[in-house]
Amino acid sequence: MIEYTTRPNPDGPDENFYPPGGTMPNTTVADRLVEHKVVELKEERTEQVGFKIKYPAMFSNSGLQGYKIFLDRYTLKAPKGDLDNGDLVLAITNKDPKWPQKEIGYISDVFPDTKEASVWLGDGEYMTVHWDLISKPLELHPDDVKKRVADALAENEPEEIREQVAGAFEDVLFDYFIPGGRILAGAGQKGLTLQNCFVLPSPDDSRGGIMDSVKEMAETHSRGGGVGVNLSSLRPRYSKVVGVNGSSSGAVSWGKMFNLSTGLIEQGGSRRGATMLMMDVWHPDIMEFITAKQHAGEFENSNMSVCITDDFMSCLAEDGDWNLKFPDTTDPEYDAFWEGDIKQWIDIGKDVVVYETVKASTIWNAIISSAWASAEPGLHFIDRSNKMSNSWYFARLQATNPCGEQPLEAYGVCTLGAVNLAKFVDEDRDVLWNDLRSVVRTAVRMLDNVIDANEYHFPEIDINHRGNRRIGLGVMGLAEMLVRMGLKYGDEDAVLFTNTLFETIAEESYMASVDLAKEKGAFPRFNAEKYLQSGFMRGMSPEVRAAVQQHGIRNVCLLTVAPTGTTGTMMGTSTGIEPYFDWTYSRQSRLGVHTEAVPVIKDLGLDLEDLPSYCVTTRDLAPEDHINIQSVAQRWVDAAISKTTNCPSDYTIDETDRLYRLAYDRGCKGITIYRDGSRHEQVLNSSDDVEAESCRIDDPDCQTCAL
Repeated sequence: MIEYTTRPNPDGPDENFYPPGGTMPNTTVADRLVEHKVVELKEERTEQVGFKIKYPAMFSNSGLQGYKIFLDRYTLKAPKGDLDNGDLVLAITNKDPKWPQKEIGYISDVFPDTKEASVWLGDGEYMTVHWDLISKPLELHPDDVKKRVADALAENEPEEIREQVAGAFEDVLFDYFIPGGRILAGAGQKGLTLQNCFVLPSPDDSRGGIMDSVKEMAETHSRGGGVGVNLSSLRPRYSKVVGVNGSSSGAVSWGKMFNLSTGLIEQGGSRRGATMLMMDVWHPDIMEFITAKQHAGEFENSNMSVCITDDFMSCLAEDGDWNLKFPDTTDPEYDAFWEGDIKQWIDIGKDVVVYETVKASTIWNAIISSAWASAEPGLHFIDRSNKMSNSWYFARLQATNPCGEQPLEAYGVCTLGAVNLAKFVDEDRDVLWNDLRSVVRTAVRMLDNVIDANEYHFPEIDINHRGNRRIGLGVMGLAEMLVRMGLKYGDEDAVLFTNTLFETIAEESYMASVDLAKEKGAFPRFNAEKYLQSGFMRGMSPEVRAAVQQHGIRNVCLLTVAPTGTTGTMMGTSTGIEPYFDWTYSRQSRLGVHTEAVPVIKDLGLDLEDLPSYCVTTRDLAPEDHINIQSVAQRWVDAAISKTTNCPSDYTIDETDRLYRLAYDRGCKGITIYRDGSRHEQVLNSSDDVEAESCRIDDPDCQTCAL
């Protein structure tokens, strides 16, 4: 049995929280809802002029923006219209359909006849807002959410250790480990998914099959999940459709249905649907797919990536010809056996039709040119993912989630969370390795418990997830950690350290999962001989392999790197394994436009005008520096990594070509770039630039980046 130790809160109580009056974080939710009310606020307006809304000390790095994210995304809400004078609320103050503005305020008056309320926004500003545009959080302090989440995830533990486990979960939540956004928002509630990312089966090649797939995607989006779909099962443009005396409009055309559905899904005005559309490089419509987003307004609600095979990369290296092919749709068993896997189709002796033969370089150059021009499509090396996958012997990975960090099988799902690496460096620049290992172990147990606490909206996902118990433990704060250690992102010392860091996390995660297998049993589809044959397990230490062989393992896969765009911003640290974008910047999201400064510079007492050489941002780094970090981390991550490689505006197409080949040669499972200025609309902007580097995956509004 795992032993847990209680770790004190280093921040102490939040003594100046909840103006006016204040309250301490160890009071109950009900107490706080009473204590923070402002009685007769409307008559006391003159006393409130110049007053600033305060926030819990946990958000000292991220400020009011971090607190706003917390209240908006991760707290329980009161029913619409349940408003009283003095209630703390979030109000939409600008109803722009794409970029609405939300502000924290207090209710100063309620008007039932018109279903409106007067909201005091601080500094003497008032605004009348309709009830539909107001949300009232019922949890006002992180301790409230910690308690709810910890208790819910410990519910299935044996009674004799349940309280102890819940306490251990509370100890690490927020300060050291941040679960995925769906876990924070949904744990302890009925009817909500606790998973962020899904892959649905490639749609059946029929109108009914496509509509069924779109319906499944919409259901998943509506519950807060991001969805990946591979369109390669759909017949190419102009191919014959039996029964209607016509021809198909093609896979890309049908992909617009998925994109449209994504754009229609909203969640409380704060989050939009997130979709990844993918296509295999052998599909006859691949050239149309590659250039689809170059047309204004097309596929603007979806990310798009090409699945690249090892055969294609070999053909490219030899400057060979590449066949664009598809199954013979006249085969009498086509409907019964075709699921989108061309290799499987050929292996069972079925015929294919070659639609066109082109140079592999023609396809490759189209990908490179499009990515250079507009940051898409991304690339995912699908054969590498399958060869490295621990689930290779029972599940073919066919697509990724919207941000690319989770290659998954049909009806695949993953439970996500991230360790805040910045918390594990002491004042002497030493890593607190034992503390890190302890938090990793607790996080693995917590994420494993999510699987049993979750409510699944499709039985296929339920059966699949309980059968493989896949989790995705990731990180945030790598860039901050490196700054605190005096290491320059991307250089040799930082790369060597990153290797050691991710090796430590991987080995501790796997040993924690082995211990869970001893306690609770291995995942149902575990086969020791086959599991140890995976590409990833072949690279693990003899100690880990021996432990898995002897005791089994609780989870088929354990590791990933998600973007953590929202949770990283909330905690005031760098996101995922990305470098800092800039030391000061503005961020545009559905909570509004906010100017942010990197807290670590102030925390370390550094001068922005004279920073040491190890303090670097995306504009200081070569694109190869990004690949150096991504590839060495990928060595110890059994899933994949969500990462954007930033390139300067004058980066050439030839340089982009070499960069993509470098990513493949270094062992990356995918690559996405952003060339400065290549998109007119950006999530991040430098505080002193009109146009600057941006990151399409670091988007706090998308449902997966809400990790």
